[in-house]
Amino acid sequence: MPTATAISLSILFLLSLTTTIHAHNITRILAKHPEFSTFNHYLTITHLANEINRRQTITVCAVDNAAMSDLLSKGLSIQTIKNVLSLHVFADYFGSKKLHQVTKGSTSTATMYQATGEAPGTAGYVHITDVKGGKVRFTPEDNLSQTDSVYVKSILEMPYNISVIQISSILQSPEAEAPTAAPDLNLTSLLDRDGCQSFHNLLTTSGAIGTFLSSVEAGVTVFCPDDDAITAFAPKYKNLTAAEKTSLLLYHGIPVYNSMGMLRSSNGLMNTLATEGAKKKYDFTVQNDGNDVKLKTKVVTATVTGTVVDDEPIAIYTLDKVLQPRELFKGAVEEADEPAPAPKGAKKKKKAAKKGDEAEEDAEAPGPGSDEDYSDDDAADQTASGGGRVVAMVSVVVMAVVDSGYHGSPTRVAHAGIEFSFYFLFLIYDLKIFILFYLS
Repeated sequence: MPTATAISLSILFLLSLTTTIHAHNITRILAKHPEFSTFNHYLTITHLANEINRRQTITVCAVDNAAMSDLLSKGLSIQTIKNVLSLHVFADYFGSKKLHQVTKGSTSTATMYQATGEAPGTAGYVHITDVKGGKVRFTPEDNLSQTDSVYVKSILEMPYNISVIQISSILQSPEAEAPTAAPDLNLTSLLDRDGCQSFHNLLTTSGAIGTFLSSVEAGVTVFCPDDDAITAFAPKYKNLTAAEKTSLLLYHGIPVYNSMGMLRSSNGLMNTLATEGAKKKYDFTVQNDGNDVKLKTKVVTATVTGTVVDDEPIAIYTLDKVLQPRELFKGAVEEADEPAPAPKGAKKKKKAAKKGDEAEEDAEAPGPGSDEDYSDDDAADQTASGGGRVVAMVSVVVMAVVDSGYHGSPTRVAHAGIEFSFYFLFLIYDLKIFILFYLS
């Protein structure tokens, strides 16, 4: 009996730790509720939906179609509407229970309007007050006289990931509703600024600029290698065919607007303008290192060194290196800071090593016939290593349980049950990694 109890409790404990947190999608959440269709629509066209989906520990205060009609009747620009709706996204989790148990009856929270830097001073904060009678009131920092915006109901709660609630009316903020200048949508003139002139010249002469220009309306992010990076890369660029040059340049664009804040919270793969219509992936990985944003391909890692413009729907950032997709530069590898010592081998193989060196030098140049899909090789490597770790972990778990069951006292069995939980926890984690690499 103690054995069964220990293992049962251990498994329950394990399950509580290994619950999968699914990524949320605010568009799909609100799509189930037609009364919020207008609010949902404007989250999409202002690109706030993308930012909401990328964040964790967040609260969205939705308003119904009637309340949105009141906002739209003011004739505000899209950028201004974005500022107003940003005030309705809290950078903290507030479920129904938490709202009605606010410490000392009142608190304030930062909003996405504050986080974007668009709000002057503390105008991007909202006060939450638990008033008597079960009501919870929301008041903008710069409009403390507003008292008509109160909690209505919970739409969805995923503790402590995202809470979507309904409030009775739009939060009225003079600062958020202030007119904003229309963004400069002339991508050609923006790219011709200091630091991007060499890259702009390549876009123009190759004809790739047309794809960038056609992407502006829907939103585009351009990663522009600085002039020094273009100069250093020129010898390799000359060896590319016209089609490969176009693919390389399109590889430096993303068909969606990404603010710097969005990039810093977007670790993972990103498709590029070169991906669309191509047989290959042409993607790269965004990695964050403190305040630095790095873009990593299979060949090189570049760092974002500055911002040319960040004004939705256009963002242009400078890079210290040209992004080199593995689809064009097969076999090339990123140089290490220090060369690894050469393995000691028989002198008879010196001639073969020389050939290898020559092959490595040839591999640095782009290969016009590089048609291999390297992602399959990477997946196979990860699958093999992941599968080995899974088998090893299963063996450890089984041995631990069997040994405890046959040779242990009830106390030892209980301890073994706890050990089993942690072994199994690592097993589940390894399985997740294994499945993710296999599916990719």
